[in-house]
Amino acid sequence: MSRCWLTGASSGIGAALAHILLEQGHQVALGGRHADRLAPLAQKFPGQVILVIGDLDKPEQVAGIAAQIEKAWGGLDMAILNAGTCEYLEPGHFDPALVERVMRTNLLGVSYCLAAALPLLRAGQRPHLVVMGSSVTWLALPRAGAYGASKAAVRYLVESQRIDLAHEGIAVTLVSPGFVDTPLTRRNDFPMPQLWTAQRAARYIATRLPRRPLEINFPGLFTLVLRLLGVLPARLRLALGQRLARHEQE
Repeated sequence: MSRCWLTGASSGIGAALAHILLEQGHQVALGGRHADRLAPLAQKFPGQVILVIGDLDKPEQVAGIAAQIEKAWGGLDMAILNAGTCEYLEPGHFDPALVERVMRTNLLGVSYCLAAALPLLRAGQRPHLVVMGSSVTWLALPRAGAYGASKAAVRYLVESQRIDLAHEGIAVTLVSPGFVDTPLTRRNDFPMPQLWTAQRAARYIATRLPRRPLEINFPGLFTLVLRLLGVLPARLRLALGQRLARHEQE
């Protein structure tokens, strides 16, 4: 069984995926900001879990997590960089501080984790890097400028790294989900078509990881529609976005 580092393991897809991986017998370094949320899993699966607590947008804390994993296991066979955040830009109130917060977590946090994980993966068996992206990267949506930009950057970063790492035998998978019921999405104030539970999403991901695919997308119909809409001419995409947009509150 593999040695896996899973970030964002305390809620949502990460929490559901942690249960699946542990039930499969893997050793899992559970990452999150709050040890108390992860401790029950360590107690339930003794000998399989190490808790790696830290803030992933602080590079010194990420380096400390990597040192903890190296000391415990010597290397990694899989790294699942799942942690992320989402905030929306309200019409008429562009907030660069919000953009910075989202970018710091979703892009810089991933980059710090990549720097920490790659040396450990190079010491592993059949190394596999998995990064959580988003289906929003296929079609620009109103209010999603910060989140979408961060995930678009993640997609480019991951796809570029896939090329650079291929000669080392490190497989790279990008996960691009649609709407999933998580603490983050429960704050959304708009309809979420084809909403999946976190458990369903985690099962879908887990069953496909052994194949080491280039990308995992779900739900199928929703992501297909987004991809097709994303190749429409720019003016048609603009018209569609305007129909979906809300107006500034007076």
